[in-house]
Amino acid sequence: MHDDRGSTLPLVIGYAGLALVVVLLVTAATALYLERTRLFTLADGAALVGAESFDLDDVTVREGEVLRPRLTDSRVRADVVAYLSAAPTSSFEGLELESATTPDGLSARVTLSSYWRPPALTLFVPEGLRLEVTATARSVFG
Repeated sequence: MHDDRGSTLPLVIGYAGLALVVVLLVTAATALYLERTRLFTLADGAALVGAESFDLDDVTVREGEVLRPRLTDSRVRADVVAYLSAAPTSSFEGLELESATTPDGLSARVTLSSYWRPPALTLFVPEGLRLEVTATARSVFG
């Protein structure tokens, strides 16, 4: 008769290793998602500031009685830079303002980027990625 003692040990070790890999991958994916969400939230706030970067003298009446602000690239960029210098950005690694413009004179578009690193380094996850997000906002007088 053949002795089967100890034959389940390699299976247990293999499944434990697989479970560890899955946990590390899920942790890295969750950290990446949360970092992108945080970066997008910052970009969204910066775009809102850029969309409000006009003086009352820059508001014109169009299409009957609809009020429209007139934005400029330089004013949007200056206000976004001021916002980012006042915002809590120390937790972002390598945060950069890629662009802050107004594509149509009515809305502000802000692109930010930062570097993400996984919480635990493994063979299955890259050492880090450069994340880039773009947010657009528009001021509307209601």
